[in-house]
Amino acid sequence: MSIKRTVLAAVAALTIIGGTGATGALSATAATPSCGGSCINTYPLEYSGTHLNAPDFVLDVFRQGEHVGQPVILFRASNADPAEDWTITDQGKASDFYAAGMLSAAMAKSYGCVKGSGQYEFPSCATAVNDDAWELQYAPLGVDSGLCMGLASTAVSGEKVTLQPCGTTAKTVWIQDTRLTDHSPVPPGFWVAINGSGTQFSNPVVLTYPGSAYPTDIPRQSLVVKSLGQFSNPNFDDDTQAWTAFQGVLP
Repeated sequence: MSIKRTVLAAVAALTIIGGTGATGALSATAATPSCGGSCINTYPLEYSGTHLNAPDFVLDVFRQGEHVGQPVILFRASNADPAEDWTITDQGKASDFYAAGMLSAAMAKSYGCVKGSGQYEFPSCATAVNDDAWELQYAPLGVDSGLCMGLASTAVSGEKVTLQPCGTTAKTVWIQDTRLTDHSPVPPGFWVAINGSGTQFSNPVVLTYPGSAYPTDIPRQSLVVKSLGQFSNPNFDDDTQAWTAFQGVLP
């Protein structure tokens, strides 16, 4: 096990499952019945559907391609589509990823600053919180691929979201944030996913479904990272930047 895996394996088991805006424990099965108890379904507020845990569209890997650079899209929710199977590979706090060498000190000061924590304490903190962070691994039919949702390059607005090797850089790390300093609040039970390789901290680059696209469009539109908008403002991406997740077989 690498040093990174050792550090992250030691932290409490956390997930990105929503519903209360906090994290919770995994159980049961997910997208496909074969995926097992470690898989989850992730989707934006824009396509959350009209019934609890019955989204219209969820995260999907384009054409089930299992290789670096394959686009991550949204596709119609189905319990028979292995392209919608994902697992949490690493999870913990932003400070844990900093300790493992997978977040910069600048990113950790903004989202994982722990006063009085000893070895990883900063002299001063931009914030007084330590956000949850995770990697989301593609696992068709429950088989881990070693590829995670991430970016090919350091996060800038407009960069496409693709499959990238897990556990190597901040580009596959996502920080789960609900505070949104200088922005209107995220709706209850939802959060924004800040890419760990970003360098803009007051206006972070977050997981986004392009506001001008629809998941059934052809060609399919890849998810991107974009600068954070303000929620409930039609001039921004808002509902396509607010995400949640649940576990259980998709309807």
